[in-house]
Amino acid sequence: MGVHLTQETAIGHTNFKTPGRARLEVYGLGEFIVNWAFLFLRIAIGLSILSLLFLSQRFWYRSLWRFSSNWGQVWLRVAARLAYVLILLLVIATLVEGISLGHGRLIPRASMIGVLTGLWFFSALFSYLAVKMVHGVERVWRLFRTSSTKATSPLPLPTGSSRVPAAETVADPGRRYFFRAATAAAGAAPFLGAMYGYAAERLNYQVRRVEIPMHDLPAALDGMKIVQISDIHLSSYMSCAQVRRAVDMANDLGADLAVVTGDLITGAGDSIADCVEEVRRLHAPLGTWGCNGNHEIYARVEDEAAYLYSQAGMKLLRQENTQLTYNGAQFNLIGVDYQRERTSRGQRQQTLANVEPLVRRDMPNILLSHNPNSFHRAAELGIELSLAGHTHGGQIQVEILDHRLSPARFITDYIAGLYQRPLLAPAPNGKTASSAHSSVPLAFASPSPGMANIYVNRGLGTVGAPVRLGVPPEITLIVLRTS
Repeated sequence: MGVHLTQETAIGHTNFKTPGRARLEVYGLGEFIVNWAFLFLRIAIGLSILSLLFLSQRFWYRSLWRFSSNWGQVWLRVAARLAYVLILLLVIATLVEGISLGHGRLIPRASMIGVLTGLWFFSALFSYLAVKMVHGVERVWRLFRTSSTKATSPLPLPTGSSRVPAAETVADPGRRYFFRAATAAAGAAPFLGAMYGYAAERLNYQVRRVEIPMHDLPAALDGMKIVQISDIHLSSYMSCAQVRRAVDMANDLGADLAVVTGDLITGAGDSIADCVEEVRRLHAPLGTWGCNGNHEIYARVEDEAAYLYSQAGMKLLRQENTQLTYNGAQFNLIGVDYQRERTSRGQRQQTLANVEPLVRRDMPNILLSHNPNSFHRAAELGIELSLAGHTHGGQIQVEILDHRLSPARFITDYIAGLYQRPLLAPAPNGKTASSAHSSVPLAFASPSPGMANIYVNRGLGTVGAPVRLGVPPEITLIVLRTS
């Protein structure tokens, strides 16, 4: 840690630490504990995912085994079970390729195999969880009914009594049929939802128009339009034709500035050149600008992406800034590579560490940063507007009791849409906004002067499973307004 909690002693002398150094030692110990806790959490999450994968596949294999046991033809039973084993091997291969961050060649990305295995993995896992949930409810119901029956059962008849004992209580067939139907519905719903999310909602591109009030925005910049696309993820899940359709929709908006906030591809097997070739069709008077996402880093194409951008007449900003002029007024556009919050050893590090010299005090600042968790630091630096992606809006969102549940909640407070926090406010130490300067969605914040904004784009593509439910792909039209 560099600081040790020791007390140095000598004959007749004790050297106590100064209060300041003692605080540093306590902080170092706390950081050490947090780093180990973070590493343990990552291992626990990984093992949990692998365990759920194993249990879900075992569950469906045993279900298939029981279902096919009544088939008369032996060859038919064997063929069905072998087909399932093949599917299982494809699922495992897909998972291994995902863990290797796209560097493997186990499954051709240009084929439908990856799509089908992704759909199967997603559907089988959530079907297994849904069926187990129904089984759990049924067990609780049985325990409740058993306790109620014992509490209301008549006392035993005395010896020699002539009364006829009550008829023995039999199992309720209605309850049995109900839970059977509930189990079948729970098992089928994720498969049906996955098919709908893949065939319909995944391709339902939507344009979202949002007006953002910016602190001290010059009157000449009022009404300037920015079109944002993000998280294209060109892969077997996202074809060039689908990217072209999104670009055409973006061009129809007539924006003054076009930005692409990272994740052009998914893995090393995907063509970054093909994606840039489609992105170059974006048209805006102030040009097309972008930043790298985490998948460019995973695929090790950050430099290639910057080169292809420049060859196409665009610019990928990498810890760089530029001043653009609109209606005679200038603004400062900043772009950074994906901002990691922790090192490979799990140690927390500051986002936007070297960005402060790029921030201008004499004109508005707009930051392109793929990771929305850099917003705390951006607001602290005085950056009035941040544009991000990364979350895909969670890809799946369900609403239960007026609460929207999204997987993205596990990685950020900024899931999708517009958020604010005070400009120049100190960034909290943790990921979440737990201080008095907490960030809140714009719907719950009064857009007053001195507020920094972030807009989180829901993205176009998908990762993991080629499914979107409740979170359609998004093309954003941002209109700047004076606050």
